[in-house]
Amino acid sequence: MKRLTLALALALALTPILTFAQEGEKKLEHQADLIEEKSEKGSLDIWKWINFLMLAGGLGYLIGKNAGPFYANRSASISKDMEESLRQRKEAEVRVAEVERRLASLESAIAALRSESNLELKASAERTARQTAEEIAKVQAHAAREIASAGKHARAELKRYSAELAVGLAEQKVRARMTPGTQDALVESFVRDLK
Repeated sequence: MKRLTLALALALALTPILTFAQEGEKKLEHQADLIEEKSEKGSLDIWKWINFLMLAGGLGYLIGKNAGPFYANRSASISKDMEESLRQRKEAEVRVAEVERRLASLESAIAALRSESNLELKASAERTARQTAEEIAKVQAHAAREIASAGKHARAELKRYSAELAVGLAEQKVRARMTPGTQDALVESFVRDLK
């Protein structure tokens, strides 16, 4: 590629020189026409053909030398790129097939996960209901024990209170009936019992 570019640059560079040379030759021709028109014109035509043949030969040589390897390298590069493209295409097709296989299995996996989560949800709801029922039963049993205990305590308190009331009423009745003479008789009776 570099050689071909060099050859083209050389050809383009030589073209203005040749044109300039031709213009110079034209000036020379014009002067030579004044001196010797016919003899000079024939010799200049020969130089023009010699310049043309040299330029064509040089360009032919450069193109022949550089074009073959350039096109061979370019052809090898294109072949290599095509092989690489085919390899990448095959790899991409394998990856696409793998992704499609995963997607197909993904749908069944999602369905399995949904059914499993539904089963777990039902089991969790049943477990929660059972635990709630157990807790309610425990609370009810505890409340029944508390009520029974409070009832016993209230009955005992009621008995104590009624006993105190009965004793208090009996004491009032006894005091109401108690006279100083009755007290003396009771004290004497008690003292006698002690002896």
